[in-house]
Amino acid sequence: MMQKQIEFYKNKLTCEMDPSDLWDAMENGESIIALDARKSFGFDKEHIPNAINFPHRDMNEESTKHLDKAKIYVCYCDGIGCNASTKAALKMTKLGFKVKELIGGVEWWKFDGYATTGTQPSKGAQIECAC
Repeated sequence: MMQKQIEFYKNKLTCEMDPSDLWDAMENGESIIALDARKSFGFDKEHIPNAINFPHRDMNEESTKHLDKAKIYVCYCDGIGCNASTKAALKMTKLGFKVKELIGGVEWWKFDGYATTGTQPSKGAQIECAC
């Protein structure tokens, strides 16, 4: 029984990341890209700093060919009431990208005290990339 649990949690961590881990990865200049899977109006309003906007409905082999497959893409959306990040993570994985899903999306990012950017940004800790 314990071995099954260990495997479950290991597998879960290969697929998910929380806002604190994403923050640390971005601050440390890791090869990671925050990918906002929402439509552009949500992204324009507010998003995680340095994120790219790539709505899940637009993802296909042709539209993603310019993306670097060496990077890890952390897909996110609004949060608990949205499944755009799950759809994006599934599509990106099928297309051969390394992917994780951000637990809680942009809402938990803000809840954890991190700033957003956009036309209606929220205040919080600012990323100082070690890139």
